[in-house]
Amino acid sequence: MNWEYWICVYTKTHCTARGLRATTIAAYKAALEQLRRYVAEHQDDIAPEAVTARTMLEYVNHLRDERGNGDSSVNRTVTIVKNFFRAMVAMGYLDYGQNPMAHFPKMKGKPRKLPRTISDEDLGRMLHQPPTNTILGLRDRALLALLAGTGVRASECANLEEGDVDLSECTLRVCGKGGHERALKMHDRVADAMRAYRNARGMHASSSPFFLSRTKKAMSRGAVYERVRTIARRARIERPASPHQLRHTFATQLVKSGANIQVVRECLGHRCISSTQIYLHVTAHDLKVAASTHPIGRLAPIVESLVPKTKLPFQLPPARRRA
Repeated sequence: MNWEYWICVYTKTHCTARGLRATTIAAYKAALEQLRRYVAEHQDDIAPEAVTARTMLEYVNHLRDERGNGDSSVNRTVTIVKNFFRAMVAMGYLDYGQNPMAHFPKMKGKPRKLPRTISDEDLGRMLHQPPTNTILGLRDRALLALLAGTGVRASECANLEEGDVDLSECTLRVCGKGGHERALKMHDRVADAMRAYRNARGMHASSSPFFLSRTKKAMSRGAVYERVRTIARRARIERPASPHQLRHTFATQLVKSGANIQVVRECLGHRCISSTQIYLHVTAHDLKVAASTHPIGRLAPIVESLVPKTKLPFQLPPARRRA
């Protein structure tokens, strides 16, 4: 049995039985095809059952050193390959002792980074950049308003249908990861931008895509990313912008306004609260304000006036260690 057969069995049988979305299955298939090409080029095109842990370690080094993949990308690939060989064992195509990933070393976790947001000034410039005298300009403005005002993902925005948008009630129904649906409330300004675009392009059937491309077809996830990047560049935003940064900005603004973390979780469609807790961070400005308002600022002068010519403990130089 060759690689093509095993990959086909895994994606069309195992992954389909798990109820994975088509985009997820396509990503798994692409990662496995990349491994297959590496084996064909560097390992004399050995069969899947002949792959060893050493082969996989060499492949990981190849991803890092030659392809320049980061920790997150490498960990994702290792997870996909682990699931692939585990499924082959479960379906009887491979013995447990032949699984090269059975005792594969644990990979280094990706470093936790604070989400990168867009400032209010830059966001305002982006929202006012698209023209209002064309249908595509109104579409781009509605697109930005929806991403920044609801925190939806780019894929959720691209898959939005006409029947999912209720502008009379200012509500939105989106289908997130894993097929989970959630209802969102839109701000009046977001609803106004969506309404202006709908009125300009006309009404469509409830199953039709809400955001249309130049060719009157549904916008793809990549097209949503392209529009945000282009608008940010035209608005002369220094750093490249993305729909996910707009999502980070929406969540951070909610937390700063005092919203409950559970509310933020429901808005973002996170299944695990740990994914939402990253937004419980403070900015450099918050740290500066907290430091400037600390009581030590007004207590130190009082103590100094009571004990003149005496340095306080925190004003003394650090004691030198004895040799």
